Amino acid sequence: MKPCFQSGTFYLPNASIDPARWAVIACDQYTSQPEYWTEVQKQVQDKPSCLHLIYPEAFLSQGDQRIQTIQQTMKRYLQDGILEEKVQNGFVLLKRSTLSGDRYGLVGVIDLEAYDYDPQTDCPIRATEGTIESRIPPRVRIRQDALLELSHVMVLIDDSQKQLIEVLADQREKFPVLYDFDLMMNGGHVTGYAIQGKEAEEVESRLMTMQKDADGLFLAVGDGNHSLATAKACWEKIKIQLNDQQRLDHPARFAMVELVNLHSPALIFEPIHRILFHTDLKDLYPGFEKYCQDQNISIKEGNEIYFHQGSIEKKIGLVKSDDRLPIDILQNYLDQYLNTHPQASIDYIHGQEAMMTLLQDPSNCGIFLDRIDKNSLFPAIMAGGVLPRKTFSMGEADEKRFYMEARKVRL
Repeated sequence: MKPCFQSGTFYLPNASIDPARWAVIACDQYTSQPEYWTEVQKQVQDKPSCLHLIYPEAFLSQGDQRIQTIQQTMKRYLQDGILEEKVQNGFVLLKRSTLSGDRYGLVGVIDLEAYDYDPQTDCPIRATEGTIESRIPPRVRIRQDALLELSHVMVLIDDSQKQLIEVLADQREKFPVLYDFDLMMNGGHVTGYAIQGKEAEEVESRLMTMQKDADGLFLAVGDGNHSLATAKACWEKIKIQLNDQQRLDHPARFAMVELVNLHSPALIFEPIHRILFHTDLKDLYPGFEKYCQDQNISIKEGNEIYFHQGSIEKKIGLVKSDDRLPIDILQNYLDQYLNTHPQASIDYIHGQEAMMTLLQDPSNCGIFLDRIDKNSLFPAIMAGGVLPRKTFSMGEADEKRFYMEARKVRL
């Protein structure tokens, strides 16, 4: 029996490819700043790159034509040897150096049969935030006919004893180096090491023991909730066409992720701020006060929620009788507000600098949020549910996972 997080076979660009052009940041970053992606395009041009294998959400207006181009490029990269099999039945130990420090991760695959995003699930792998069903079908169109997957999914393990990833990090000098370079656009530095053979078997054995000891929730999806839900949806469609034997090891049954220890000091939970377009704070904030009053929630001075537009600022805290997070209350109100104000729209922004740039437009209203305690994450999920969507970000925007490895998801 294998653990729900296990070894996989991974492809990387051949030695002639510039890795700094190859690796690009997660597709769901900088969605309201297309200039970021325009600069990435300038740096990449027509050179081999993950940019040509993903669909940045800032460019979703390009429609399905880009999907067809992505699928053709995947096929060409494999046929032309641009992508080569570099890790077989193993893991990639990842060292990512950013301003937050050195963060270690382990790239492997999860068994989608052990994952569910339903808040009531008892699966060992669970979502951390609410999944919006309407966001899955567009992503399915991208994945369902793709030969390869690239992943920005980061999954968390609650390993306070640091008996897995940190042990491997201490031993990293004995593993072959797969890549070692500076990432583009202030992404920091990344080094990858191959763990194969006996060492990979030992990692799986340790994971199996840790999974049994967890006795329930074992892994929580930190980044890429909707991408993983998409992989699950694609697998559910595929597996009904297979017999029992074929279902055991079909590549679509698994999804590539990076495993990170929740207790890594370089893993910092940053708040995800809200920007409302075509919104007047003089209308938005009184409505929030009334919403809180109706919920028997008092407003006080504080730093939990900070509303900002032009010269108007409101810094508040909430006094409530239950254990709900302030973001839970705020998001419920914003959902109602957007339903009754069709001219307004919302986006979720990583980083204060990006927010302040967007707030130069006087028609935009910003809501800054305070950081949550990451140690409350697993207990909150085990208590019976998920956190509000976009509650936290694991690091600043430019610290997000960059695409590097690829993996086959079709026979």
